[in-house]
Amino acid sequence: MRITVLAGGVGASRFLRGLVAAAPDAKITVIGNTADDITLFGLRVCPDLDTVMYTLGGGINVDQGWGRADETFSVGAELAAYGAEPSWFTLGDRDFATHILRSQLLASGLPLSAVTRTLCSRWRLGLELIPMSDDKIETHVKIKTDDMERSRVSPQHPQPSADPLASPAASLVDPAVTGLIHFQEWWVRLHAAVPASAIIPVGAAEAKPAPGVLEAIAEADFVLFPPSNPVVSIGPILAVPGIKDAVAAKTVVAVSGIIGGAPVRGMADVCLTTIGVETTAAAVAAHYGAELINGWLVDEQDKAAADDPALAGIAVRAIPLYMRDVPSTAAIARAAIDLAQELAR
Repeated sequence: MRITVLAGGVGASRFLRGLVAAAPDAKITVIGNTADDITLFGLRVCPDLDTVMYTLGGGINVDQGWGRADETFSVGAELAAYGAEPSWFTLGDRDFATHILRSQLLASGLPLSAVTRTLCSRWRLGLELIPMSDDKIETHVKIKTDDMERSRVSPQHPQPSADPLASPAASLVDPAVTGLIHFQEWWVRLHAAVPASAIIPVGAAEAKPAPGVLEAIAEADFVLFPPSNPVVSIGPILAVPGIKDAVAAKTVVAVSGIIGGAPVRGMADVCLTTIGVETTAAAVAAHYGAELINGWLVDEQDKAAADDPALAGIAVRAIPLYMRDVPSTAAIARAAIDLAQELAR
């Protein structure tokens, strides 16, 4: 059995752990989102790729769902002592090692896909992880510049000093010029509290799928979407030319990350609101559409979605969807496999 999965970070990684347990003999290929990627302190950081790698490799901080287990923060403390920015994005010492090596290999001329393969060889994931593209893609968020200025002087974000390098609110992108800030700044520093009018995967339209991406989709028996953010995790992958069409040609089963009108984790509701989609399991399925997904797994409390006329053409199944541990997550993954195999007949 060949399974290809489009994946974001925390939710996808936990689902993948259950998928490996549910289908230990399957060939699983994961196409990872790279639009969350960011350059910090001169190093290229790939949050979603690393979360998948650490989780499947057994090195994740289980409690928070991202970052390394048994982490220390000496390097970050030293950078802060120098007044280096940004101070709002936390990187641990073990994590720094990953970003240093990635940046070194990228600087040597290797593409991100080859670098990811090298990094993953240490961790023995039990699956193949491929970035969606070797080209630079970054999600930026369009906000009103006056909202950004208010965020700089709010109690949570003190007035910056005259020295921009000493400012804890220093921005990675100048919103006064572009009207855009990097997604990570909006998400991590501002906690998505500043209203956004658009979420844009900058560079996606000009990018190409990384080597092996289209082949993994074409050769798959079916494609799965885990409970990842549909706007900033799955959306950017589908925005790379060729990927959405390739996925639409396959049997696709997606797992809802919305339960009872709220995201299980994170702030996906804010992203959905920005693009005009309600925060319900039915609305997210309708956002994907019957032309893209064939099956949709919802939690039992959202079983009414099966009767929603907006989901005509999508097979909806209701099961317990909380990923409490590996056995419960494996049961969800098994249900996704079963539905995909049923629909593929």
